[in-house]
Amino acid sequence: MGKGSDSKHRDPLETSPSLKSHPTRSELIAIGKGLRDKCPRQSHADWRVPNDRPDPVALIERSNQDRLARLIPIRHGRMLQSPFTFFRGAALGMAADLATTPTTNLRVQACGDCHLMNFGSFATPERRVIFDINDLDETLPAPWEWDVKRLAASIQLACRNNGFREDRARECVLGCVRSYRERMAEYSEMRVMDLWYESIELEDLIPTIQDEKARVRAEKRLRSARARSVLEHEFPELVINEGLAPTIKESPPLIFHLRDQGHEEQLANFQQAFARYRDTLQEDRRLLLDRFKLMDFAIKVVGVGSVGTLCAIILLMAGDHDPLFLQVKQARRSVLEDFAGKSSHSNEGQRIVHGHRMMQSASDLFLGWTEGQLGRQFYVRQLKDMKIKPMVEEFTPSVMRQYSSLCGGKLAHSHARSGSPAIISGYLGKNDPFDEAIADFSVAYADQSERDHEVVLQAARAGKLEVFVESD
Repeated sequence: MGKGSDSKHRDPLETSPSLKSHPTRSELIAIGKGLRDKCPRQSHADWRVPNDRPDPVALIERSNQDRLARLIPIRHGRMLQSPFTFFRGAALGMAADLATTPTTNLRVQACGDCHLMNFGSFATPERRVIFDINDLDETLPAPWEWDVKRLAASIQLACRNNGFREDRARECVLGCVRSYRERMAEYSEMRVMDLWYESIELEDLIPTIQDEKARVRAEKRLRSARARSVLEHEFPELVINEGLAPTIKESPPLIFHLRDQGHEEQLANFQQAFARYRDTLQEDRRLLLDRFKLMDFAIKVVGVGSVGTLCAIILLMAGDHDPLFLQVKQARRSVLEDFAGKSSHSNEGQRIVHGHRMMQSASDLFLGWTEGQLGRQFYVRQLKDMKIKPMVEEFTPSVMRQYSSLCGGKLAHSHARSGSPAIISGYLGKNDPFDEAIADFSVAYADQSERDHEVVLQAARAGKLEVFVESD
């Protein structure tokens, strides 16, 4: 090389403009601190009812659009059980309310319906059981504070539902937000790949449960989930295997087959949608799915907020004793869309799948999306793959406090995967002004949810909403 070629021999790490201009953690922390001027941390305590706030009954009716009419009374019945169940089904109303509250305008991949019942444990493709966010039907890029506030309000309402004193409830909320703040600071110091691979293994988590009864119960539930097999449990529970081919058992009004058109036409339409779903899987998973044959599908009512949307279970078989169940859930517009902007994905199911992959440490093996003949959009995943739901109604104050902290820390990880943990951490700081503000907000918004629940309850009693109450 000639003398004029010195620049070609320089260390690329010294000359790369992209690395040279990459801000340091200290600079990002300073950016976060600077956001306190336009959005003081204490301002997050505010909850003021807007003058043009929609009527909660009108919002429920708006949310009922495009739901199966025969299932809407079930939705109302589940929502009206308590202020806490009402809150779980009122994600649209809270999204509208959150849009009026202070924000730093820092965006992450948000859950959109972040309450403590939307966390739980499930199996990864490698058969590890992890604790993570497990319901992301409303996911969309949005301000990170919205998830924190909805999670905090859900904790407050769950504590009230369990009969805890207000000071105990505040401890739980503070524990959640403190965990979010402290974990975000830790994530801001981690290498990007280490942060991405971080996960919470249930087997490692259980020994840290302080309450002995809760720890023993969690150990038992994990053993049960691992021992549970699709062939020995789900198959006999969900399938009639007496005719020429196995079919899904009906248990109306919660599990039933659609009878609106001929079976052959239904099956043909479903097979076309299933083929479109198959195309969204990566190649090795398509080959795995091809080992199974589609046998039957039926509507299955799930959750609170999802009741009335078109949700189904699919039975597939690879042999006489080799079943696979998939869950299909209708994907509608995110409740955040009117306030945070439209999704970049043309299919709402794809939006949800993307949210799973961004926010979860590991996602379901068969996660994919599709569209039906009538334009409805869906996403697909396995049914009951070692899923363990939290038994929040049985939590003591100490268990609730520890669980709330766990959820706060996990939410921080989900946000850190798509956002800037250093900027968010710089804003939050090392002390508790933000924690205290969110605790104040959770009380005010729980009060609001109780008032809204009462309004809707009175509307139901006046016959304005049809309600179906399920037997125990």
